[in-house]
Amino acid sequence: MAEYLGDSQQRRIATYLATWMARTEWPTWLLVIGIYGGWSLTLWFRFNLTLLPTTLLLIGFCVWFMSLQHEIMHGHPTRYIWLNKMLAYAPLAVWYPYTLYRESHLRHHNDADLTLPGLDPETHYVDAAVWQASGRHMRTLYRWRKTFWGRMLVGPSMAILDTWKVAFQQVSCGDFRYVRMGLTHGGLLAGMLAGMQHFFGISWWYYLLFIAYPAMSLAMVRSYFEHRAAPDCKHRIVINETGLPMRILFLNNNYHLVHHDLPRLPWYLIARVYQDDRTDYLKRCGGFNLHGYGGLIRDHGFNPIDAPLHPIAAVRYVL
Repeated sequence: MAEYLGDSQQRRIATYLATWMARTEWPTWLLVIGIYGGWSLTLWFRFNLTLLPTTLLLIGFCVWFMSLQHEIMHGHPTRYIWLNKMLAYAPLAVWYPYTLYRESHLRHHNDADLTLPGLDPETHYVDAAVWQASGRHMRTLYRWRKTFWGRMLVGPSMAILDTWKVAFQQVSCGDFRYVRMGLTHGGLLAGMLAGMQHFFGISWWYYLLFIAYPAMSLAMVRSYFEHRAAPDCKHRIVINETGLPMRILFLNNNYHLVHHDLPRLPWYLIARVYQDDRTDYLKRCGGFNLHGYGGLIRDHGFNPIDAPLHPIAAVRYVL
C-alpha cells in the first residue's frame, strides 16, 4: 500500500479487498464478457443496425476495451500474468500489441519521473534537445497537441509513431522481443480485419480510420490533462470529479492520483477509496482538481493547456 496511508486507512482498504466482490473480481469478469460480447453482437447485427450505429457502438466498445486493457495490466482479474494477457491481447483497438503497451505503461508509474521527457513514456512535453532540433511545422504540431481538439486530431498519430519508433530502436539494439510482439499482433489484426470485411462488409481501412482512430482519440480525452509539470510529483497527477458515464467508460481512472498511489486497486474500489479520503486527496494533488471534461473543451478547445516544452527545459529555450 501507499506509504502515505495511515493505519486506519490501510485497514479499511484491506477490508474492501477481503470482500467477496474483490476476491472473485466478478465486476471485472462481467466487464470482460460485456465488452467482448457487445463488440461481437454489434458486428452480428451490423446489417440490421446499418453502418453509422455500428460504427458508433464499435468506437464505444473499443474505448472501453482500452480501459479494460489498462485494468488488466495492473493485475486483474487474476493473479496469473499469462491468463490476464490472453484476456487483453485481442487487437480490437488495433494500434499496439498488449505486451508493448503494458511495458510502456508500467514504466509510466514511476511517479518521480512523471511528465519528464525521456523518462516518462506517456509525457506530452518535449525536452530542450527535441525542441531545438524541431522545425517550425513540428513545433506547430507540438503546440496543436496541447489544445483539446488538436489532441483529438493529431494526438493518436503522434503517440502511435512515438511508440513504434521506440520499438524499432529496441530492435536495432538487438532486442528482438518487439519483432515477436509485432508479428503476433499483426497476424491477429490481419485475421480480424479480413474476417470483418468478408463477413460483415466493413473494410480494413474503414475500421482503421473511422473506428480505431476515433476510439483512440476518445480515449485521449481522459489523458488530455491527466498530468502537469510541477515540483511535487503528486501535484502532477489529476483528480477529475467527472460524471458517472465518463467514470464508467474510463473505469474510474479519472481519480488518477488514487490510481497512481494504489495501482493494484481494482477499478470498482477506486471511487470508494477516493470518497473515504476526499479531503486528503484534494490536498495532496495540490489543487490539480477538475470537474469533468467540458471545461477543458470550452477553455482549451483551440488554446494550449500549457507550453509543449517542459518547464525544466524552458529555462534555456524561448518558445
